[in-house]
Amino acid sequence: MTDASAAPSPDCQLCPRLAGFRVKQRVAHPDWFNAPVPGFGDPDAWLAIVGLAPGLTGANRTGRPFTGDHAGGLLYKTLAKVGMMRGDYGGHAQDGVTLDGAMILNAVQCVPPQNKPTAAEINMCRQFLVAALECLPRLCTIIALGTVAHASVLRAHGEVPGRYKFGHGAEHALPGGHLLIDSYHCSRYNQNTGRLTDTMFEAVFARAVALRS
Repeated sequence: MTDASAAPSPDCQLCPRLAGFRVKQRVAHPDWFNAPVPGFGDPDAWLAIVGLAPGLTGANRTGRPFTGDHAGGLLYKTLAKVGMMRGDYGGHAQDGVTLDGAMILNAVQCVPPQNKPTAAEINMCRQFLVAALECLPRLCTIIALGTVAHASVLRAHGEVPGRYKFGHGAEHALPGGHLLIDSYHCSRYNQNTGRLTDTMFEAVFARAVALRS
């Protein structure tokens, strides 16, 4: 997990719509995590992977980013292929998986209705993304999964997203020496439609590893 100072409180009220939705989920599913989902991975990570937000029946249920849904299956499989995951991914937070050199974060830490956070919610939660990135002293590369993550990472570095065109596999040098690499999000929709294939996704991570070597 990330440092506790980089995460909102379990009952964060900064975004009223998200807080209200979280309360409804606690009533409907009292055995779920139903709280802002902290980052997961290696505190000495050189690579940060930034997604959009917790999925309703994925991380919001399990309490670990990209765990328990279709997107997580591809992400953890890919991390294993490039040698950055240890253990066998079981789709739950107690499967014993650990990451080596990687940290998984989200642009928004609370589950949003219809998986669509508003611009105001993304902006409000960016303070926690900034803090999480600052907790990684060896960070040199960031992979953004999708356009929302791409823009939020850029704004976290004080940059204007419009100056950095998103594209699968696109690479952007950021202030402070970080490298941003874009990827289509590993969502079920992108996988099912063929917008993102396993090979395409793996290529982004392999590129990140190769650039660090």
